[in-house]
Amino acid sequence: MTRADLDKQPHEVAEMFDGVAQRYDLTNTVLSFGQDRGWRRATRAALALRPGERVLDVGAGTGVSTEELERSGAYAVGADLSTGMLRAGRGSGRKVPLVAGDALKLPFADDTFDAVTISFALRNVVDTGAALRELARVTRSGGRLVVCEFSSPTNAAFRTVYLSYLMRNLPSVARAVSSNPDAYVYLAESIRAWPDQEALAARIQESGAWGRVAWRNLTGGVVALHRATRN
Repeated sequence: MTRADLDKQPHEVAEMFDGVAQRYDLTNTVLSFGQDRGWRRATRAALALRPGERVLDVGAGTGVSTEELERSGAYAVGADLSTGMLRAGRGSGRKVPLVAGDALKLPFADDTFDAVTISFALRNVVDTGAALRELARVTRSGGRLVVCEFSSPTNAAFRTVYLSYLMRNLPSVARAVSSNPDAYVYLAESIRAWPDQEALAARIQESGAWGRVAWRNLTGGVVALHRATRN
């Protein structure tokens, strides 16, 4: 899987992430210049979790984002399509619950969670609208959604530099630290092809499951947090 315009079949996505699992967290920290830690903290803050609430972290990977959510005092569960990522997370000693789960068919009953989040994974799902509706299915009425995803830098000059880094330098850096650097060619292209902040907000609204959609830029728009409330 090397091109962003592939049909993103679940088994292909899972195999790709299985191949990067062993050094995934380290690679992300290197490629983001350490910004990934702040993005996880911002996601937790945007969810406004309270002790005792239940939150689902979809596309949790090795569970590093799920651990961050647990710091709020909420009961946090991570779900990911890649069993390789889940094994890497468990092997690292993480204690948060990590389960295998497809964003299009989550293994949870209706109205299970008070909040749900998906970080850097929505763009890898074949049907964005269906995924947003499935996230809503497992969330109670009035519950919260936060989507943390790469977006479009708001400053034109910075955007030019960022896109150059993304397409030219990121794969080279990945070759030095990743266990499967070829996957980062696809990941870079998928970031470039992903909708900007306004367009993603429209997709969330058009899913019919979420209302009160808003977003906030992080790192100059390299990443955006989209928030919404379950209808």
